[in-house]
Amino acid sequence: MARALYIHWPFCLAKCPYCDFNSHVRDRVDVEIWRKSLLSELRHEAELAGGERLESIFFGGGTPSLMPPELVSTLLEEAERLWGFAPGIEITLEANPSSVEASKFNDLAKAGVNRVSLGLQSLDDEALRFLGRLHDGSEGLNALSTAQNAFSRVTFDLIYALPGQTPEQWQRMLEKALSFGTSHFSLYQLTIEPGTRFATMVRQGNFTPLDDDAAADLFTLTRQITAAAGLPAYEISNHARPGEESRHNLTYWRYGDYAGIGPGAHGRRGGKATVRHKKPENWLSAIESQRHGIAEERALGLSEQASEALLMGLRLAEGIDLEALSTRFGIASGALVDQARLDFYSRQGLVEKRGPRVIVTEAGMPLLDALLGELVPAELVEA
Repeated sequence: MARALYIHWPFCLAKCPYCDFNSHVRDRVDVEIWRKSLLSELRHEAELAGGERLESIFFGGGTPSLMPPELVSTLLEEAERLWGFAPGIEITLEANPSSVEASKFNDLAKAGVNRVSLGLQSLDDEALRFLGRLHDGSEGLNALSTAQNAFSRVTFDLIYALPGQTPEQWQRMLEKALSFGTSHFSLYQLTIEPGTRFATMVRQGNFTPLDDDAAADLFTLTRQITAAAGLPAYEISNHARPGEESRHNLTYWRYGDYAGIGPGAHGRRGGKATVRHKKPENWLSAIESQRHGIAEERALGLSEQASEALLMGLRLAEGIDLEALSTRFGIASGALVDQARLDFYSRQGLVEKRGPRVIVTEAGMPLLDALLGELVPAELVEA
């Protein structure tokens, strides 16, 4: 069942003020305990979701580039033994651009990683300090050069729509980023997530986020510049040369099955959703007592699955195929979206109907969240 595997390494050297991911700072990590525990989870998932060779593996975090390359190699060898690898499997590892982590890139490539996702976040030193990053612009570019020499595929993240950021400033940074020749970018607007240090700072009046209209202008500018450079948006925040899209993330957005292991990891297999314990110590305790770290496993109704598939698929430039989803989930294609609202927003130029396919247009993408609330019915009725 599983076509993709996600492995979560929860540790970071510091917690970024904008981050709401499951990441933790610890003085010491017992690598041997983590090796045994992650292998235990791999075997548990393979027992339940084996049968298909893996098409992609993604090491996320946290900061998985802090993992010893020997541990990465061990996990990949076991995953291949348990599932088998499809030809040309994509194996991605997220990395921070510190010199310590960049020094591991060649060994990580030898371990089997063939794609790295580098968390540059900005090329500007002042912005990096604001974002709480531990590297500066020069160190980031050095890490990028090292990554391009070590891995066949490289992508990196940038965060924009920072307080006070102008279109001119963002255009200069984006054009500089494009000049490095990578085939994929993840370009995210700064979002103030609840529970983060930034949320506290905004509440206390330490800074004011960029207003919605200015952020929308930067979003439009981003899509224009990347498209002109041959890296159009294939998902609302992800841009790639044709053929260089993240196969692993497309599995999520196309609502495919994937196994997720490690603290806080989510998975979906055979119509069931799994969630692991978030706190590393609780996850380790669960492994010791039950061989896996699952905190919750529940069956997903067909209507819930269809709704999630719609919400995920409409993020993509390719949109969704209503007939294919109807066949998959046993729900009439006419009931998958609100037809009256679909016709209305189609006339407004915010969505487009191409046969059975529904696509959010360039004009509609800045309004995606609102459109999803309008188009996807609160309740889907199974046929």
